[in-house]
Amino acid sequence: MRHHRSFLRLRLLLLVLHGYIGWRLLPDLSAGVWGWLVGGGYLLASAIMIPLVVRVTWLNGRWLAWPVALMAGVFSFLLQLTLLRDILLVGWSLVAALSALTVHVSVWVVLAATLLLSGYALWQARRVPRTVEISVPLADLPPALEGFVIVQLSDLHVGPTIKRNHLQRIVERVNSLAPDLVAITGDLTDGRVAELENDVAPLASLNARHGTFCVTGNHEYYSEAEAWIAAFRRLGMRVLINESDYVEHDGAALAVAGITDLSAGYYVASHRSDPAAAARDIPTGMTRILLAHQPNSAPQAAEAGFDLQLSGHTHGGQLWPWSLLARRANRFLAGLGKEGRMWIYTSRGTGYWGPPMRFGAPAEITRIRLTAA
Repeated sequence: MRHHRSFLRLRLLLLVLHGYIGWRLLPDLSAGVWGWLVGGGYLLASAIMIPLVVRVTWLNGRWLAWPVALMAGVFSFLLQLTLLRDILLVGWSLVAALSALTVHVSVWVVLAATLLLSGYALWQARRVPRTVEISVPLADLPPALEGFVIVQLSDLHVGPTIKRNHLQRIVERVNSLAPDLVAITGDLTDGRVAELENDVAPLASLNARHGTFCVTGNHEYYSEAEAWIAAFRRLGMRVLINESDYVEHDGAALAVAGITDLSAGYYVASHRSDPAAAARDIPTGMTRILLAHQPNSAPQAAEAGFDLQLSGHTHGGQLWPWSLLARRANRFLAGLGKEGRMWIYTSRGTGYWGPPMRFGAPAEITRIRLTAA
């Protein structure tokens, strides 16, 4: 019932915001009856369809997936630019008279800018992600682990618009980086195993000297986390559920631990996120790497004695200016930071969620090189 009320509130809010856009733009288009019909019809369809973005299981495999996702991204830019136009017009009117031509042209500028920005953001999201090179200096790192390479993927979100072919290109890029270990920090999928098992199959082709390790994100728990864990293991990945494993590398040992998402305990009681449990069996003095979907796990991870935490979840905000809200909600938004003596790297994500667009927060494949401090 609570979910139903939230969905209804979302629909009402979107109707109001689309109504605002129509009220501010359509009268000044001067495009006659057809302009009102086309513009008004599009805004109404957008307001009705955008809430379906959260119904990912329903969208998987349906032709509506792409129109709904694209409308969500276009709406974001259209709303921002409409607000900006109103601010500029008010400012202009305070110093000079507004002509009908200025008002009319400004509408077309908003529409043209919306299309250009949407196209650029679509290209940013759908291209093979850039490779970000990071060196992390760790205290007491064994000489044999100097230069150890971890390639991190995060927030792949295989689902309505990210499918097998896109994932295959990402896997090929990862393999070209010759990693010692691949770490996937959650939100691999959006949907059920039966819908997406074929699309995630390229993950079995990841090639690293010491294999692929992964943890769950919040989105796995929105569908069927335990079934996904089994599916990931069938693909040859080592799924860490509040536990640790060890990598023997040229005579030195590296502890690789992983915790479940911070929200996991609400869905599967036995999956409550627990960094202390993940660190419990790691011998004193061994270098410790933790995979944790959310950067907000950092205080407990630092207390448990980890040297480096790899996280994702934030997408770096994905679409500016929503990144300003993401920064307030997360302890770290993106990049390399520190929690006490522990380093933390927060990936901007390798895929995207919802709109197939990125603006101001490009997707990334992260190549992390361990060095001695």
